[in-house]
Amino acid sequence: MSTIPLPTPPANSETPELRVLRPDAVHLVVLVPALNEEKTVGDVVARIPREIPGIDRVEVVVVSDGSTDRTEEIAREKGAKVVRHPRPCGVGAAFQSGLRKAFELGADIVLNIDGDGQFRPEDIPKLVAPIVSGAADFVTASRFLDPALEPEMPKLKRWGNRQMSRLVSFLTRSTYHDVSCGMRAYSRDAALSLSVVEPFTYTHEVFLHLSAKRMKILEVPIQVRGQREFGKSRVARSLVRYGFNTLKIIARFYRDYHPLRFFGWMSAACWVLATPLLVICLTNYFATGSFSPHRWAGFAATVLGICGVAFLFMGVLGDMLHRQRVYLEEILYNSRSLVSADGRRNP
Repeated sequence: MSTIPLPTPPANSETPELRVLRPDAVHLVVLVPALNEEKTVGDVVARIPREIPGIDRVEVVVVSDGSTDRTEEIAREKGAKVVRHPRPCGVGAAFQSGLRKAFELGADIVLNIDGDGQFRPEDIPKLVAPIVSGAADFVTASRFLDPALEPEMPKLKRWGNRQMSRLVSFLTRSTYHDVSCGMRAYSRDAALSLSVVEPFTYTHEVFLHLSAKRMKILEVPIQVRGQREFGKSRVARSLVRYGFNTLKIIARFYRDYHPLRFFGWMSAACWVLATPLLVICLTNYFATGSFSPHRWAGFAATVLGICGVAFLFMGVLGDMLHRQRVYLEEILYNSRSLVSADGRRNP
């Protein structure tokens, strides 16, 4: 059983989503992003279960992000559809292209699994089951939820993953153990509601978006290979670069979705710094009748005060723009719904 969404997504509703069951077939589309994965993509595609409880039809889409080897040829030989990027655009861009294809195919559930062989395709039913039962809108595999299943990986990489999980948990006011895992399943509503824009990666942005839209999120512990068998990760090849880009993505999301908080904290920080400087300057003036030798404190307090007002103004302006974003996301949701409905009518 799958569900028909309401005309508008539950993005800004305080009430639970209403669902209407329908008896037609449930369609699962499995997305496999790949860049020069000819050694593993065939095995991954072949091992994806075609018979899953609660699922009537399974289709596999390999998103070749500018591959120059036999990745695309092997994927087609194994029965997958292929979406091709003429040049590497990033994991986030590959995910976005895969989503568009899933909408065209009329997917009820979308699942993403990397093409490098680190995840076991046999675990796909574990992620799909909570969505089929209605227990979750978004299910992510977790490498760290069960300590007994934690993979072997460099200590620095493990520490970085935990810090990102703590940051995302803090921002979403929830508790997550693994926000960077690349194996995930989305209900139709969750997939249609996503407005991911960053080309570098999508993993953390998805958590933030779906949490902001009050989707039900569930982690499922699975065992994965901690290191790739072939080649190197194109996302985490440099931990410094990965950390910088990830923090940039998170900061942009928080700026766009919570502008008053984002710029309000900056404004408050400016005024906190400006106040003691202003006290120093005025105390000296009333005591001596002159701003010297603390004229610098007066100038610094003035500059910080102006910055504080500017940041507050930017927060108010950002809040106005955020309201427009809400309307645009509703339009995006409904237009995707029409494409998806057409895909269901013409499989």
